[in-house]
Amino acid sequence: MNYIHLDEAKEVVRDGVLNYPLLTEKQGCVNGCCTGISVFANSEYPLANVHSDQEGFFVIEGRGWARVGEREFPIRPGTSFIVPAGAHHTVKRDPESGPVRVFWFHAAI
Repeated sequence: MNYIHLDEAKEVVRDGVLNYPLLTEKQGCVNGCCTGISVFANSEYPLANVHSDQEGFFVIEGRGWARVGEREFPIRPGTSFIVPAGAHHTVKRDPESGPVRVFWFHAAI
């Protein structure tokens, strides 16, 4: 099956962040390609992630901050950014905002 609806995604909680893996090998992705939705309800940065491939993000809702390596920048709906392979990255919400919901994807290099 090469499709999935968000309602069918299994919720995974890691370091207080809700993750909904969407497209994975189960749906036919190859070479490390995968997509999902993450929800950051935290107003402090959770543990940073680092991957051996690049990862792209698109902010769906909420306002907050992203940290990629040593760089920190504001995010809001419509913000899109890429994290290079090997770069530490994390997201937090603005204390005056609701949770930050992002769509993410991994793409092999």
